[in-house]
Amino acid sequence: MASETLRQTISLKLKSVLAIGETVAVEFKRAGGRIGDDVYESVCAFLNRFGGDIYLGVLDNGKVEGIPENAAIDMLKNIINVANNPTLFQPTTYLDPQIIKYNNKTLIRIHVPQSSEVHSYKRVVYDRINDADVKVSATSQIAQMFIRKQGIFTEQRVFPYLKKKDLRMDLLGKVRLLAVNNAGGNHPWQNMNDNELLKSASLYTIDYATGKPGFTLAAALLLGRDEVIHSICPAYRTDALLRRENVERYDDREIVDTNLIESYERLFEFAKKHLPDKFFVEDAVRKSLRNIIVREMISNTLMHREYTSSFQSRFVIERGRIYVENANRASSEKIITPENLEPKPKNPTIASFFRNIGYADQLGSGVRKLFTYAKSYGGDDPTFSEGDIFRTTVLLDDALDGAVLTSHKAEWVNEKVNVKVNEKVNVNSVEDISETQRKILDILRKNPSITQNAMSKLIGISLVHINKNMKILKEKGYITRIGSDKRGTWVVKFP
Repeated sequence: MASETLRQTISLKLKSVLAIGETVAVEFKRAGGRIGDDVYESVCAFLNRFGGDIYLGVLDNGKVEGIPENAAIDMLKNIINVANNPTLFQPTTYLDPQIIKYNNKTLIRIHVPQSSEVHSYKRVVYDRINDADVKVSATSQIAQMFIRKQGIFTEQRVFPYLKKKDLRMDLLGKVRLLAVNNAGGNHPWQNMNDNELLKSASLYTIDYATGKPGFTLAAALLLGRDEVIHSICPAYRTDALLRRENVERYDDREIVDTNLIESYERLFEFAKKHLPDKFFVEDAVRKSLRNIIVREMISNTLMHREYTSSFQSRFVIERGRIYVENANRASSEKIITPENLEPKPKNPTIASFFRNIGYADQLGSGVRKLFTYAKSYGGDDPTFSEGDIFRTTVLLDDALDGAVLTSHKAEWVNEKVNVKVNEKVNVNSVEDISETQRKILDILRKNPSITQNAMSKLIGISLVHINKNMKILKEKGYITRIGSDKRGTWVVKFP
């Protein structure tokens, strides 16, 4: 009875998996009586990413073909032996593959756990990007994989040779004032001397691995002189861009590469210069929606960034949206919603410092606040996409876009796609759009950089069907792609 219940559970789960299709955590493999290298490349990629399941006997389109039943046992042994062979896998891993039945077909399910180490197969490192296994050879990419698997916060790294003369100690006066104002007139930092404040904020501590005291990476980022920050984090910068008319380059740009306190202020001023405010009253009190939105987006990208990565962070204002993106040490790859939000500190020392001076609120509150106010500001919910690159997107409605143009009737024509943004077309009135295609258009409008895998999970159909409908929409001219396949975004004809 128990085995029958387990069989039904497995069958129901597989039915759901087949409907969604391949994802970052699911891979289908056709298999005869032997196992090819591509299976072990997927194992390696899953170990290096978030783990997942590999199904042998299923075609790429989700069709169950099965494997020869008389070869199943030998295939299981092969999987276990190869995973434990140090000449093939470095380091080795333990796998427990299972033979399962589905519609009278024999399959093998290989569950691959997420590993705390970076693995290679036949001396090649593989990573899982969306639904593909990708060879990784660039030093920066491999470094990002190690960062993702570290059990420590890189901001807490101690630099014994970093001294007070390397810090902007003049900023501590402003820090005290901000902290006191944020606390309503009384904060412990106001009565501390400089050394006490730095220790209280955990910016000066002891590296218990070496026994050496010193300032941390967080101290350098928050208070360091510009040349010191550039020496410790050569890739550190935030590229602030305005792209309303010249979408290929920019209309205005500011490279912000100073300490985090002044970076916050400069990014805020850039946003205020190029984004309109909107009249909004809550509980009989007028609030600045623009300032609320911008504060959360800027503080989140500065607090939760992985600063040892070479990825260049960006704060971008475009027609129809604003977004920030930064390197991230991800524990999963998903679209974050209020329902699945699991706040995890990326840089707890920097985050605590920001909360003390009023630049941020409690962990997780920024996401909830954006969901509360972004719709009132831009007309729709924000999008939070988590992965090695974290992106936050807030939409801007037509009225907000019009407010920053010299004329509300001004037309903007994208040189590549020749789409007038102020042209209004009601998607629901177009008869040749299916319900699935309507959903795709709606998702792309909210998140132009979303992957097809993420869309398949949101809509609940296979990747094959997503790909098919995307092709139809492109052929009809309803969507087009700007930029590369990897870094580009979708443009939807309908507002």
